[in-house]
Amino acid sequence: MSKLKEKYLKEVVPALKKTGKYANPMDVPKLTKVVINMGVKADVERDALKALADDLAKITGQKAVITKATKSIANFKLREGMAIGAKVTLRGERMYLFLERMIHAALPRIRDFRGVSPKAFDGRGNYTLGLKEQTIFPEIQPDQVKRTQGMDITMVTTAKTNDDARELLKLMGIPFAGA
Repeated sequence: MSKLKEKYLKEVVPALKKTGKYANPMDVPKLTKVVINMGVKADVERDALKALADDLAKITGQKAVITKATKSIANFKLREGMAIGAKVTLRGERMYLFLERMIHAALPRIRDFRGVSPKAFDGRGNYTLGLKEQTIFPEIQPDQVKRTQGMDITMVTTAKTNDDARELLKLMGIPFAGA
């Protein structure tokens, strides 16, 4: 079992139950999945997209799925069915291992890092974090990267409100700015 999952079970759940909001232990919010998405321009060649999908697989430990456009948009020179990105959905143990590496290894490597934005919640208890490049992860060798690419990391929780989700993520170790 990962250290983050142990921390959730032994520290976070009792701390959230002490607030008095949750009578039933099953009502305590938890992480259900983490989705990592890399979107690229429509004119990127197939080899570059494959390299980005390989980088995403190295970071997460799970094979990335190539995403395709569902609609044609002429202004973006986008045709239906064109490959436009890659994504990975992590659940269970892999999710906790990825978050542990992100919190303790990747985020501290960001230059001038003062914490992640506490405002990036969607109103339903989900949090999205945007990163500017994939080289902050220790699995990626910066000199072997052909193209730096940003990514979105979405943490989906069972929390009903943003405040509940913020408290859950803060107790799990996500470093929010100003906290």
